[in-house]
Amino acid sequence: MYNNSQHTFTSHDGTELFYQHWATATPSTTKKAIILFHRGHEHSGRMAHLVNELNLPDFDFFAWDARGHGHSPGERGDAPSFSACVKDIQAFVQHIEQQYAISAENIAVVAQSVGAVLAATWVHDYAPRIRALCLASPAFDIKLYVPFAEPSLRVMAKLRGNFFIQSYVKANMLTHDKQRAQSYDTDPKIAKAISVRMLLGLYDASKRIVADAQNIFVPTQVLCSGSDFVVFQKPQQQFYQKLPHPKKEFHILDGFFHDTLGEKDRHIATEKIRRFIQQCFAVEYQAPDLLNADKIGSSCAIAEDLSAPLPAKSMKNVFWELTKKNLKIGSHLSKGLKIGEDTGYDSGSTLDFVYRNQTESANPIGKIIDRQYLNAIGWRGIRVRKQNIEHLVQKYADILIKKRKPLRIMDIASGHGRYILDAVTQLPKRPDSILLRDYSDINVQAGQQMIAERGLSDVAEFVQADAFDTQSLASVKPKPTLAVVSGLYELFSDNDLLRQSLEGLSKAILKDGYLIYTGQIWHPQQEFIARALTSHREGDAWVMRLRSQAEMDALVEAAGFKKVDQCIDEFGIFTVSVAQKL
Repeated sequence: MYNNSQHTFTSHDGTELFYQHWATATPSTTKKAIILFHRGHEHSGRMAHLVNELNLPDFDFFAWDARGHGHSPGERGDAPSFSACVKDIQAFVQHIEQQYAISAENIAVVAQSVGAVLAATWVHDYAPRIRALCLASPAFDIKLYVPFAEPSLRVMAKLRGNFFIQSYVKANMLTHDKQRAQSYDTDPKIAKAISVRMLLGLYDASKRIVADAQNIFVPTQVLCSGSDFVVFQKPQQQFYQKLPHPKKEFHILDGFFHDTLGEKDRHIATEKIRRFIQQCFAVEYQAPDLLNADKIGSSCAIAEDLSAPLPAKSMKNVFWELTKKNLKIGSHLSKGLKIGEDTGYDSGSTLDFVYRNQTESANPIGKIIDRQYLNAIGWRGIRVRKQNIEHLVQKYADILIKKRKPLRIMDIASGHGRYILDAVTQLPKRPDSILLRDYSDINVQAGQQMIAERGLSDVAEFVQADAFDTQSLASVKPKPTLAVVSGLYELFSDNDLLRQSLEGLSKAILKDGYLIYTGQIWHPQQEFIARALTSHREGDAWVMRLRSQAEMDALVEAAGFKKVDQCIDEFGIFTVSVAQKL
């Protein structure tokens, strides 16, 4: 029925990862695929039985060995980070789309345990347009059975760096299938240890994804093992309850151990998966309607609540008023806080201070405050965003150069212009032109100076302009082939403003040119920022409405672009995406 073959694909960092492909002998008119993601410790061979057992003969099947597992390279049970493995999934799916001509809309994912968390994180962070997501016993919260195990591991990781933890799980705790249990004990490709950075990365991603599951817009089925010794049920239920898609299912499989898809009576699970996938493929793919998420939905409601004043005498209001006073006092000592208080914590000046990442205060206490301030998770994410922007500017500039296309760069809200100018200096060829724009005269003056310092005055100019002025953007000459909008749309809740800006960009950018755009899909300090920090808008509160990646991509697509690439920081906060002008 299937022709099995073994291959490798090149992931985002150049690593060659192993996968298996089972090509169906009876393909349908439209090519379809199911991708299988294995448990932690295991490999693709442990999922191979599902190819026949799922009884979906018109689908191709794919299964990988995650890095550090099976035939894939890397130290066993380890990876550079959990987020690196999530990005591996993105590279894997892109490979399948390109190599086998199977579009994401015709792909379903079946994943188990740690693989299920990886898959759920990928769907949340990258917003792929897949048809169905089936999660078996997702490891959102592992039963470590040791009091204070997680905080203890975090302390030890800071003291010791990365180290490995042996799994306590025995084969007879995973499945009632004696043959499968025996194979688990004797399989030389199974790694019984996991690195602490992968384990803690799993915990961090799980907490974020469970808390923010309302931004997963894919039909999802969750299979929960009723007698699971390895993971807790409650987070699985919380995750399911928050899912917004009307096509969702939650099943508790009584008596099942953790290896849900390897249990003795796994036909109960596979039958549910087969029916769910068939139902999802019985109708055409339909993208979620998110263009008006600024006016209705969870992100709108949260931003609205954060904008509303707290009761004057409430303890919460007292706390945040004291926090703001402490920031004001701190600004007399700390240069970083002073820039934030004077220009807004979302200003170009603040951003440039964060990029420089230096303790610039004149006194020792101020330097300590600066360092604490700069080490805030949001600012760390911002610096990774800068790196990702520079990487993608260089990558797509190089593509344009190799295609012998003109390289004309435009940034519509540049701040001081540091990340664009830093990226340009790394290019093998000087751009034909660089146009930097910003609304603030402070930013324009600083950017003009930076252009001169880098010796780019012959190809670069910095002008004062409104990034939301459709006509101003549309009339830019010469037309750019690579445009950037970074850190701007995140500051404004109103999607109508974004439509104005994106319409102008669509008219400005040459056909087949590229748009690099950023998003902020989650933030652990959303309330702190809203209650304590001021914005560049005359000292008003800095209230952010977080946009899901699916919403941001939908707005860009509606303006006449097709998404082709994406990066995200390891914290899951800031995305940097690339779309091509159609």
